[in-house]
Amino acid sequence: MWKEILTQAWASLRRNPTRSFLTMSGIVWGIAAVTLLLAYGNGFQIVFVNLFTNFSKTCVIAFPGQTSMQAGGERAGKKVLFEKEDLEVAKAESPVIKQICPELVRRPKIGYEDRSFDIQLRGVCADYGEIRTEIPMEGRWFTREDEHERRHVAFLGDWAKDKLFGGRPAVGETITIVGVRFTVIGRMDQKMSIGNYYGPDDRAVFIPYETMGELFNARYPGNVVIQPVSAQFEDLAASQFRTSIAKRKGFDPKDKRAIETFGTSDMRPIIDGLTIGLKGLLLFIGSLTLAIGGIGLMNIMLVSVSERTREIGLRRALGSTRRNVAWQFLAEAIVLTFAGGVIGVALSYVFVAAMPPLPMLGEIFEDKTGKTDLHLTIQLSTMVMSGVVLVIVGVVSGLIPALRAAYLDPVEALRVE
Repeated sequence: MWKEILTQAWASLRRNPTRSFLTMSGIVWGIAAVTLLLAYGNGFQIVFVNLFTNFSKTCVIAFPGQTSMQAGGERAGKKVLFEKEDLEVAKAESPVIKQICPELVRRPKIGYEDRSFDIQLRGVCADYGEIRTEIPMEGRWFTREDEHERRHVAFLGDWAKDKLFGGRPAVGETITIVGVRFTVIGRMDQKMSIGNYYGPDDRAVFIPYETMGELFNARYPGNVVIQPVSAQFEDLAASQFRTSIAKRKGFDPKDKRAIETFGTSDMRPIIDGLTIGLKGLLLFIGSLTLAIGGIGLMNIMLVSVSERTREIGLRRALGSTRRNVAWQFLAEAIVLTFAGGVIGVALSYVFVAAMPPLPMLGEIFEDKTGKTDLHLTIQLSTMVMSGVVLVIVGVVSGLIPALRAAYLDPVEALRVE
């Protein structure tokens, strides 16, 4: 039965090839628009997810603040300070915390040969590089041995390296920080990320925290970077850290102003909301374009019903049921829709392959490498959504003409000349 219906549908479409082609072209353009708009949304999402993961795969940044609630006889307004012993105890008491890294930021004179600049200096622990995704382009990040032995080693951000050395190699060279000599052991790859709390990492020089204590008072870090055992435990890790510090410092663990935190779990919903919202809008716009093609298909099928009224009456007189007639016209609409969909998707792949990257955030991040350019990306989810929209449009566009044909009065249909 189905084979016969599809065969008859194909034969009917071949009788009017020009009209069938023009009708199908609307579907081709519509499905291509849906696919390409979703591909743009995918590319947009990939760019922002990369910027998000460049900050960190999972971490919580905690800043000491001032108490806003009275606790243990202490007045509100007490300044909270982190100490090394506090961090060690907090890590031992918090099972979901994998690592706590102190961080201290200063902006001293950093020089190379006869040049010196005010560049941000960060004293951090050896695990900071892994937590914050500081990827070396040359050389290496410093180790725990470098930290424990207070070695005078420095890791340069990409911008900081260019500021000090220009186009010359930096690894192995000696720089001075407030007059003290440091050996450059690594240079960061250009890093574009969102959520920078002291400014771009590119514009900083990193040294071991213990070594930082030889240059400045590092008893009280400006903030700490907390790495949970898993991304799903970020909020719990922040809560356990606050509770542990509150117990040692004598403030209410519910006082969030005493320790202010933010982490990747705070940024993730923003990124997801932004990208999902954009993809939903693009899907809606593409669906409207495809719906216009579907309306054209519906009109042509209604014309076809009017032209074949006598044929419908004859088929009904020879024993065809309303269901058979309805399926006949619905099959013709589905064949046109399917053929147009296949051609539209194929054209989308060709267009995506030929389309160069689209500039997106290069100006903001001063990126000349193209890492923040948008690449159109057709994913499996794109094909699934495009297919669902295509099926809906095809069925709706063909259903009304099919029902109209099925409910024609056979006697009146036979009288039509």
